[in-house]
Amino acid sequence: MTGPLPDPALDALKTRVAGAVLGPAIEERGVVTALADGLAVITGLPGAGLNEVLTFATGARGFVLTLEDDSLHAAFLDPMDGVAAGDAVTRTGDVVSVPVGEALLGRVVDPLGRPLDDAPPPDATGFLPAERPAPTIIERDFVSEPIETGLLIVDALFAVGRGQRELIIGERQTGKTSIAVDAMLNQADSDLICIYVAIGQRMSAVRRVIEAVRGGGVLGRTIFVVAEPTAEPGLRWLAPFSATSIAEWFRDRGQHVLIVYDDLTKHAATHRELALLSRQPPGREAYPGDIFYLHARLLERSAKLSSARGGGSLSALPIAEIEAGNLSAFIPTNLISIADGQLVTSAALFAANQRPAVDIGLSVSRVGGKAQWGAMKAVAGRLRLDYTQYLEMKMFSRFGGFGDAAMKRRMARGERIAALLAQDRFAPLPTLVQIALLAGLNAGLLDDVDPARIAALKTALPPILAADTRLDGLRADLTRLDDPARDLLLDAVRTGLARV
Repeated sequence: MTGPLPDPALDALKTRVAGAVLGPAIEERGVVTALADGLAVITGLPGAGLNEVLTFATGARGFVLTLEDDSLHAAFLDPMDGVAAGDAVTRTGDVVSVPVGEALLGRVVDPLGRPLDDAPPPDATGFLPAERPAPTIIERDFVSEPIETGLLIVDALFAVGRGQRELIIGERQTGKTSIAVDAMLNQADSDLICIYVAIGQRMSAVRRVIEAVRGGGVLGRTIFVVAEPTAEPGLRWLAPFSATSIAEWFRDRGQHVLIVYDDLTKHAATHRELALLSRQPPGREAYPGDIFYLHARLLERSAKLSSARGGGSLSALPIAEIEAGNLSAFIPTNLISIADGQLVTSAALFAANQRPAVDIGLSVSRVGGKAQWGAMKAVAGRLRLDYTQYLEMKMFSRFGGFGDAAMKRRMARGERIAALLAQDRFAPLPTLVQIALLAGLNAGLLDDVDPARIAALKTALPPILAADTRLDGLRADLTRLDDPARDLLLDAVRTGLARV
């Protein structure tokens, strides 16, 4: 006589019952007492901490933004539809975290790592808290290696180093994002990983950036973290912190990362919105008192790590928008004081078709020549002075011409410098091409060249230099420029001029 037939479902249930841990469980619950646009006031959670994730009765999530004596304010991470006063709120015990790892490369995600590109969720290596402490002084190293942006005006005059924070600031529609995207496109042959953070930007503008990166062949080494304008304020607030944690995962493994925050003025506006809703006392321009600390603790996370920490780097290009050229507004002055320099774009230069529209009088890099190749320094020494003098003479020439032959020569030279510094959007120049052009300028090869031909020279020169194997030594080591290498560069410029 046979026994009862086996039942897999029953066996599995018995296994689960046998493995169940019986006993009391403590669960801390609070109550929603008030709701605002993207914010909830909650009581009854005395053990909750800052940035802790909370779960509402509808399944929506939020995180603790501020703590009061008898309540807390939580910013929603999911739509707040259906949440009402009196609903229960449960602590999770976890802080806001973001997925990290190689699987994020080439993806478009939101600040929580959820896909926005119609692809499956990335297979994350792990999770890191969105807010992490900045490296200490002893863990940092000197900023000494350049980021080659491909923009002659930046690489020659305002060199950006790995681990530096260079602010890009100017009025709207003056090419701020284009400068950052050009820097990203120029990393096609470098070891830099790029992360672009869109904070409340129009989705049409974000799509243009994604298409430009895809067309430049660097999409596979770029991560897009996008907080849409219609997203919850909590997501927009979280975006730059989440993206920085994603970048730090690569940095802590000895890799090099460039992160673009587009833009921090919108992030500051989101912080002000949440602060006013949570009834924090307003200060200058209605911003709360901790607005400086908000961006300081974000940008301080960008650094060049010491060899003991792996030698990786995280470089930042934060973008800020000003109105009517007012650099002395509250948020711009805060960001200028935090960053290691700024590239100021000019509406007047942009309207005059001088692009990139970088104002060399207001722009500065506080790292400067310490993060510039020696070969570039050898040819860019007088460029800023000559161009500044040209701009001043150009302004005064409107009142009458210059009779002095020396002044005319300076004006002619300045016109050629302006033509050299002008670059089309999404068309970065290799560093060796930049050095060759400046060497030709210093040697007087461009003095009699029509400025209109210089754009054609920029196109003709790269294949000429690439075909000259005698320059392989200079390509491998740009720390110095000796006379034989300079002569080879000048020969290449002469060949290029003959072709255009």
